[in-house]
Amino acid sequence: MNHSDDSRTPPKAIDASQFAWEQAAADPMTAARVRTELGTWLRTRFADDERVDDILLAVYEAFANAAEYAYLEHAAPGTVDVLARIDPQANTLTVTVTDHGHWRQPRIDHTDPAHQLRGRGIPLMKALASEASIRTTGLGTQVQLTWRHLLGATS
Repeated sequence: MNHSDDSRTPPKAIDASQFAWEQAAADPMTAARVRTELGTWLRTRFADDERVDDILLAVYEAFANAAEYAYLEHAAPGTVDVLARIDPQANTLTVTVTDHGHWRQPRIDHTDPAHQLRGRGIPLMKALASEASIRTTGLGTQVQLTWRHLLGATS
């Protein structure tokens, strides 16, 4: 039994404008499931597959960073919450990825070939989203990604 099959809350479409997956296990298998489930929800709302792929990549990076760095000092795996909201009046999609661990700045040795491709997640999120913010507190880290002008691409 892996973490993605345990008692953690499964994903749900709250309504036509919101998708949530609370307490998703912070592990690679669950990150892939979140990407798949969110992708299914997004593709029913937006016809632009390239734009949806960009959204999924940015959200996956936020989730993967939380899974890799937020729980380094924890004995047990942590959780990550994902909430996506469409605001038709503002013509935006906002996805919030929240962990309940501690922010750790990745330590990357750029002289080590194994690490030369690392450390690109945050710049990638910022490049793919219209806006990206990262807020850290003692209770965890919240990444908020916003895309504007999406509803013109609805199906």
